Amino acid sequence: MNELFIKQFFSEKGELSQSIEDYRLRQEQVDISVLIDEAITNKKKLIVEAGTGIGKTFAYLVPAFLSGGKIIISTATKNLQDQLFTKDIPMIRDALNVPVTLAMLKGRSNYLCHLRLENAMIEGAFMTKEDVTYLHLVNQHAKHSMDGDRSELDTIPESSSIWPQVTSTKENCLGQDCSFYKECFVMNARKKALTADVTIVNHHLFFADLNMKEEGISELLPKATTVIFDEAHQIPDIASIFFGKNVSTAQISEIVQDGYQIYLKHMKDVSDFETILNDLEKANKDFRLVFPRESNRYPYQKISTFSRFDSAYENLIEKLKTLIQLLAHHKDRDTEIEKYFDNSNEILSNFDNWRDDKDNNSIKWVEVYSQSVQLNNTPLSIADMFAKHINNELTSWIFTSATLAVKNNFDHFKSQLGLTDADSVSKESPFNYAEKALLFVPKLMPDANHENFNFAVVNQIYPFIKASKGRAFILCTTLKSMREIFTLLQDKIETDQLDYPIYLQGDGSRNHLLNKFREHGHAVLIGSLSFWEGVDVKGDALSLVVIDKLPFFSPEDPVLAARIDKINKSGKNAFMEYQLPNAVITLKQGAGRLIRDEFDKGVLVICDTRIIEKAYGKRMWQSLPPFARSRDDLEVIQFLEKI
Repeated sequence: MNELFIKQFFSEKGELSQSIEDYRLRQEQVDISVLIDEAITNKKKLIVEAGTGIGKTFAYLVPAFLSGGKIIISTATKNLQDQLFTKDIPMIRDALNVPVTLAMLKGRSNYLCHLRLENAMIEGAFMTKEDVTYLHLVNQHAKHSMDGDRSELDTIPESSSIWPQVTSTKENCLGQDCSFYKECFVMNARKKALTADVTIVNHHLFFADLNMKEEGISELLPKATTVIFDEAHQIPDIASIFFGKNVSTAQISEIVQDGYQIYLKHMKDVSDFETILNDLEKANKDFRLVFPRESNRYPYQKISTFSRFDSAYENLIEKLKTLIQLLAHHKDRDTEIEKYFDNSNEILSNFDNWRDDKDNNSIKWVEVYSQSVQLNNTPLSIADMFAKHINNELTSWIFTSATLAVKNNFDHFKSQLGLTDADSVSKESPFNYAEKALLFVPKLMPDANHENFNFAVVNQIYPFIKASKGRAFILCTTLKSMREIFTLLQDKIETDQLDYPIYLQGDGSRNHLLNKFREHGHAVLIGSLSFWEGVDVKGDALSLVVIDKLPFFSPEDPVLAARIDKINKSGKNAFMEYQLPNAVITLKQGAGRLIRDEFDKGVLVICDTRIIEKAYGKRMWQSLPPFARSRDDLEVIQFLEKI
């Protein structure tokens, strides 16, 4: 145990105070750090809910570094990965004066692939003018970059079609058979990660490593003595993806794209190869056209009734089989062709397995995107699977977030991940919410499902936006509401000729919109669920956060509907035991956007009166920080005008 050292380190005259200007002791931070140290020492599982401002990152880094051994820190976002790597860990390492080696590992698609880049240069004559321009930028970067991280090329949009052509997937990577293996950016990043004392990954990569076991690459997990999940509230959803099975028409698109490169590089003498690729590409597009234009999720029972689903599915499978039959005659020509043949076979197998799967403990469903269709098979529960992976006596497991409990109760989070034997602790934020922040719920609003609800929201909040001179987030539960509220609010602001620009999610990357919001100082930003968390705007740029509705996910969602049905059939109450806790945790995330440091002040508006009028509403607002509360419009306006 390092309890005495930890208390000294975090004290007002301790080592950390020398590294931080205007350092203040936070007793909650010390208490959490001591508990984490005990869990690491005794190889236990510990769940920690730490309110905004406690400093949970430093609280877990100090005991982790003192413990020695291999440490894996898994986060939900690349932003937090970067902050840990460039700022937080170096600061704690220097303050502790410990020789900790550090590596950051991202998913394969974040690193340039020399072989794919070479193939893309061969195919360049067939690209669009824009892709050719981007390709040359990528090529120059690959020649000089130390780690091949594509994030260094911020002039190329994340959505650019050039990225899949110059990065690899698990399926098309040649591994040790690749002629560029020694200089491979992915392999070099993994080698560093395996030898480092501390490796920072994201949740997607962690569960890919846990569940998919990439061939020929050592796993990270057997090396770890401590695993820390930051932003752990996202784990149940992300783990469900990786413990399930899925296959996408986007993979067929990659097969077609890779096929053209294989054709130009190795198989120009095979006359019908290009025709077969064209036929497969058409069948793939025809399959997408079976579904409505807009993005949506459908249970298998629903899509199997679509008139052209079966025929389009069979046609796609047939065209893929034709390609595989051709490749079978040529796969011995080159390692690339052989790998391409194996990849095509695996995708065919995944399509067949998806349709034939009749597991009663999973739900078959389809997610439709603008350009592709993903076929999913998701477990109804991952508790047993996850528990099996982490039940060992050699590793300590720490789960932390600002939002894990419902009224200090962790049963929901524990049950989702099978953490029945985990200890848990909740510490509230040290910020003075009663003086700094106000929670407002209107007295009169239409039903949340009424057609005029968004109109009422805008009428309710517009005087508040004027009082705060912009400086507002509006967090919506659906994209449809987001767009409608944007249009209604924009009309009012333009009519009154106010200089409050409105930024809408989707009009640029999240970081780009946030930077514009901060720089202007009097802007309004309207977003859906991707803006409810991981967004940090401190200071004067933000003083009003509006939440349109309580964030209950649609019961029409196929996975949610199946889980609700299973819980209810077991004799339990799915609403109280599953839907409500999920909504509480999401609401806490949204509310957490308002007060980000001890000097922030502001108003949180929840337009959905169910939080007051329904019996379950009490559990929701009691799970929020201790805001001063009001239902008086004038009081809100006066509060904002004082700010």
